[in-house]
Amino acid sequence: MPFNRKVVYLLLYDCIIVGGGIAGLQAAVQLGRSGRSALVIDAGNGRSAMCRRYRNVLGWPDGISGPELRKIGRQQAESYGARFVDDEAVSAGRNGDAFEVRGASRPDAAYRGSTLLLATGLLDRMPDLPGLAPCLGLTVYVCPDCDGYEVQGRKTIVLGAGDVGANMALALSSRTRDIVYINHEYDHKPVTSELEIKLRERGIEAVAQSIEAVSAEGDGQFAGVTLVDGAMITGERGFIAFGGNEVRTDLAVQLGVERMENKHIVTDPRSKMTNVPRVWAAGDAGVHAEQVTIAMGEGAQAAIWINKTLTEAEAADRS
Repeated sequence: MPFNRKVVYLLLYDCIIVGGGIAGLQAAVQLGRSGRSALVIDAGNGRSAMCRRYRNVLGWPDGISGPELRKIGRQQAESYGARFVDDEAVSAGRNGDAFEVRGASRPDAAYRGSTLLLATGLLDRMPDLPGLAPCLGLTVYVCPDCDGYEVQGRKTIVLGAGDVGANMALALSSRTRDIVYINHEYDHKPVTSELEIKLRERGIEAVAQSIEAVSAEGDGQFAGVTLVDGAMITGERGFIAFGGNEVRTDLAVQLGVERMENKHIVTDPRSKMTNVPRVWAAGDAGVHAEQVTIAMGEGAQAAIWINKTLTEAEAADRS
């Protein structure tokens, strides 16, 4: 994409990492340990910034919060020389041999890198319900693969929309027999008759009613929901399933990177490089199961191949 000629060109890094979540941080650590300069552009939000507890990460048997994991990861990456800028990347393009990324806070400046890693992640779509945020990742979850274990034998309420929420309730039925599904957007996202039948067969109560607020006890301990008609439905755990999550791959489109119909980025399974040379992707923006441990692995994997690519290019220049 064309850039304004009055732009201020900043230091050229070996790699620009867009996204300071788990994949981006792990990549920054790996690149630093490889002797590579990396700049992480971090908007400070995303899934990991909201999750109050990860309990399926090796080495953290009592769990660790997303913000704490990000804090530790940033400190670790900085110890290896990685630089960070708190900004939202809004545009990206190629200018000669370098990639240039613009941030919202400094539109006249271009962050420059020989390579580019998109670790932009996604944001779950959910209504702004009072009481919900303190429970996220602690007693209210989004991923049945990560946290289905947490609802075993507990009364669980699925807060969702249409068939997406119905399918979540069905997926959790192998973990607990006490499930209530509340279709918060029932007026324009009804549950199909086929899924209604399956819900009844599994003994799952389905409520077509909007939610007024989430009830919590103490520090983020989910206790149920209050509906708009004033009725209270109690529960011990909650799951979010509204669909329509925001996959943050707009920069990929600007760069000509291939995406699937669901907007996730397609990468080489071995190197995590996209169809655009010297552009990689890792984490929830890519095509895979959306888990923090997988994001870690992909961040390291991409960084290893970024270093290999730069090393090969440097050897070719010397010959």
